[in-house]
Amino acid sequence: MTKCPIDIDKAKLDPSSVFESPEEVAEHTDLSKETKIEILRRWEYDASELEVAEEEGMVGGEPSLLMRVLSTLETLSGGFSTQHSPPTKQGGLSRSDTSNE
Repeated sequence: MTKCPIDIDKAKLDPSSVFESPEEVAEHTDLSKETKIEILRRWEYDASELEVAEEEGMVGGEPSLLMRVLSTLETLSGGFSTQHSPPTKQGGLSRSDTSNE
């Protein structure tokens, strides 16, 4: 389990600058479940953006972690619905898709 202080605001804006992997977010002992989900949702959006850029021929940068992010999000939230994704190429998950309610 990871136990080191982090800049939560920075993690929410650019998760890959603070964490090495989506799994590291899930394992961090000082973050609430809600904060972990929020960070992973941002990472999911960033990974989706990267995949769209690659699809459109803009290659380069880090490899996509989309499937790992989605898998980690599913584990934390107990599952999510992909039925209500936004009408963009990036897709994305709404807050209600990753809540436990």
